[in-house]
Amino acid sequence: MDEKIDTAEKKVLVEIVKLTQKREMKGSKGDWKEFLRIYDKKFGSSLSDPAKRAHDVLASFLKTFSQEDDLKFFAKIMQCHSNRDIVGQFKTKSPDSETPEQRLVHTTLEHPLYPLDYSFGSNNEDWVVVNLKKKSKLMSSTAMHAVDCEMVLCSDGTEALVKVCVVDHNLELKLNELVNPQKTVADYRTEITGVTAADLDGVTFSLEDVQKSMKKLLSGGTILVGHSLHNDLRALKMNHVRVIDTSYIFQFSDGPIRRRPSLNNLCKSVLGFEVRKKGASHNCLDDACAAMKLVLAKIEHGVDNVIPLGQQPVAETEMTKLLLHMIPTGVHSGELHEVLPGNFTIELKPPKKDKYSAFAIFKTSKEAYEAYENVKGIQEKDTFGRPQKLLAFQLRTGMTANLYVRKMAQEESNDQMSSKKRALVVEETYTDYKKAKKDPKLEEDATTDSNHCGNRLEEIDTLSQELKQKDSEIESLTKKLKQKDFEISVLNKMISSFKEGRKKKR
Repeated sequence: MDEKIDTAEKKVLVEIVKLTQKREMKGSKGDWKEFLRIYDKKFGSSLSDPAKRAHDVLASFLKTFSQEDDLKFFAKIMQCHSNRDIVGQFKTKSPDSETPEQRLVHTTLEHPLYPLDYSFGSNNEDWVVVNLKKKSKLMSSTAMHAVDCEMVLCSDGTEALVKVCVVDHNLELKLNELVNPQKTVADYRTEITGVTAADLDGVTFSLEDVQKSMKKLLSGGTILVGHSLHNDLRALKMNHVRVIDTSYIFQFSDGPIRRRPSLNNLCKSVLGFEVRKKGASHNCLDDACAAMKLVLAKIEHGVDNVIPLGQQPVAETEMTKLLLHMIPTGVHSGELHEVLPGNFTIELKPPKKDKYSAFAIFKTSKEAYEAYENVKGIQEKDTFGRPQKLLAFQLRTGMTANLYVRKMAQEESNDQMSSKKRALVVEETYTDYKKAKKDPKLEEDATTDSNHCGNRLEEIDTLSQELKQKDSEIESLTKKLKQKDFEISVLNKMISSFKEGRKKKR
């Protein structure tokens, strides 16, 4: 146990020292490398990787800092790690007394996307860390508040909080405020936020005011609920560990948790209603209440019981489309007609960085299907399990480029197809038997045929059961492989995100 504690402590110390390097912080004996040259006459700064240095060396360096701002910065990092440890330790020490609410907290923390989504830059000055205390009473609290936020786009390229709404588990309103972004707004995103420039006239409530209100609401171990809650926490610039993310705790019926259902689809599947109609702007109060209702439904149903989410049907009009994505911006939209066969129109989507997407819209779903089948490429599936092909083609400039062509819906699983095929065989056999009974020429053999058909049906039923079991085994193995692929994909994204962060800081 002591060895585990020492390892955990060193991990925190290593992180703090690395952050001092990135921020170019200096103590009374200089920065990290300057300190090493003084402290260690043998190796000096030649062994500067904090992870390769002993616990006491790291601690000695951090003790050279005495400025109040530096100490506050260190305390914030320590508090973040302490909060995570408290939550983890409580689960280990009290597994039998764990409440359904706390169980959902751990479901959120253990989700494969959590490390990527909830890696906040909470070390910045304007961020707030909600402190947890090592008291079982606080950690076993079942109090819950749900939050939803709206953000605007500022002229400096950042997003700023413009509206926040919080409700408790009884759906009683606890906080409902418009927030002054305190920056020049480039886009109010009114079609999404429902907020206009006129709405903010005279609004003085600031982000700092919101943070103070939220800290009071979350005191005493209160759990914060939300859908894709990491987005709201980033807008609030708050780090809180006792969270339940409704985009994590439900599972699709066709496989493991590997994708994020929308709040609207969740409400339709689980609660039986839509949060908003297509094209309508968001409503903070409705979204916060919906998230809380989903958690309460999950608890009522049993947190260990799966509430499967069926596939949302794809409209027939959508089936006339194929999505072309990951298209390099150097590829002119007119060149897409040379890549994809058939007669179609192009509907462009807004570009992201150096890539863009477009819909190829055909007259019928049959034409879209044929175009997909005829295009030559490497057959794959996207993260939603929809079929797509990776194409390589030559540009007019002579350069080679790649893009993906994707269908708008999943294909039927092996189990679904096998079940339909087996049902068809049984139905055909039964139909033949009925025809035979009605045929006068075969009337004499009706009894014999009946016995034969009965035996045949029994054989088919036995084979169907065996095939179904085999299909189930294959499906199970396929799901496990998909989950592994997904976990590898998440790790790759984390590594890419880390590398991009390093490049920006350089």
